[in-house]
Amino acid sequence: MPDSGGSRAQRAHIPTTGTGADDRPVPHGDAGALSVDPAAPQVTAPPGLPGPAVKAARRTGLLVTMVLGGLTALPPLSMDMYLPALPAVTDSLSAPAATIQLTLTACLAGMALGQLVVGPMSDRWGRRKPLLLGMVVYVLATAICALAPTAELLIGFRLLQGLAGAAGIVIARAVVRDLYDGVEMARFFSTLMLISGVAPVIAPVIGGQVLRITDWRGIFVVLTVVGIVLTLVVWKWLHETLPPADRHTGGVADALRTMRGLLADRVFTGYMVAGGLAFAVLFAYIAASPFVVQEIYGASPQTFSLLFGLNSIGLITVGQINGKLLVGRISLDKVLGFGLAVIVLAAGALLLMTTGVFGEVGLVPVAAGLFVLMSAMGLAMPNTNAQALMRTKHAAGSASALLGTSSFLIGAVASPLVGIAGEDTAVPMAVVQVVCAVAAVACFLLLCRPWQRAGREAGGL
Repeated sequence: MPDSGGSRAQRAHIPTTGTGADDRPVPHGDAGALSVDPAAPQVTAPPGLPGPAVKAARRTGLLVTMVLGGLTALPPLSMDMYLPALPAVTDSLSAPAATIQLTLTACLAGMALGQLVVGPMSDRWGRRKPLLLGMVVYVLATAICALAPTAELLIGFRLLQGLAGAAGIVIARAVVRDLYDGVEMARFFSTLMLISGVAPVIAPVIGGQVLRITDWRGIFVVLTVVGIVLTLVVWKWLHETLPPADRHTGGVADALRTMRGLLADRVFTGYMVAGGLAFAVLFAYIAASPFVVQEIYGASPQTFSLLFGLNSIGLITVGQINGKLLVGRISLDKVLGFGLAVIVLAAGALLLMTTGVFGEVGLVPVAAGLFVLMSAMGLAMPNTNAQALMRTKHAAGSASALLGTSSFLIGAVASPLVGIAGEDTAVPMAVVQVVCAVAAVACFLLLCRPWQRAGREAGGL
């Protein structure tokens, strides 16, 4: 029978089976089908940590939430502050738009590959050391980006920035898996979306205001300062959450075997790929919207920043509805399926508008379609992560790395496609979004097969 989805310390008596190649319910079950107290969860440190770390984890739940939120906010901050400057960077470095969009692709690819390395490292050496090393390298790479004289060098250092920044993404998810389980983990991911979602809201606005007083290089200076502050906060306040007894002692071969075992779980892979394709829909919007809104529809950088922030508010709001009202009352699979369906419908509407089926449309209808699409991400993104991570507790770092790597690699492939027809049409953006959204639904239905697992859980299997 499904359990209450409490903290890992509360569930220590329950045996685990790890991941399997079939679709049998794992001990964590479908968190969304459970009936629990809707109150916000409290951090419970996993057993085996040193006494001071246990006390600190219990005492500073809100602080841990803020630190992890800052780590997950850093990647969108690095991306979105830069978005209003893309046309300016194109002019400053005398490079075509497609080349400048590769600065986004390089950063995404770096984050994807970096997670694949840092995740297993954190399973072997703990969370703190790899995280601090990554943050230091991120600060140095970001500072060098501010000095890059050519598009090629900027692309190279954005790649390094992504490789280093991956540490914050993958380890934040692994720490959540260390401290939470079941419904609490799903709720915590929604809470992280609230905190990290502030970054997309304020980042383009900050970027637009920075462009008022300096050029695009000043944006990287601001990001360098943010990286320094976050590094100091992590060093002082984020305690180790992975007990030495739970760490993997093997080398590269052991890490590869662990990842192969995770990928052998069809359901885990289904959630992973569906989440990655949903992220590709999101990143197609991120990569194309500066040119669509500013170049095609003639909006100013400040107007673009406000629209981008409004869309992010929609994502945050729906994410909080998911975490506060839906999780624990409605099956996560049902909520996830509804979110993916809305994304497909919104992307289809955008495709019809951009191809002229409805005649010549202005900025308002397109902005409305993008708002609905972005808001539905608040149902898709946290629930794919939670459902995938519920299927493993023995290798949270490696599982988190696979989730992040798949998302960023698929996003990195999608981003240059949105500019394939130039800066004067939004059709490629809409096509990429429709294809990825439909593929996400297909992966969810064909690989996860939620109706089968719901039936088995109802039967007490």
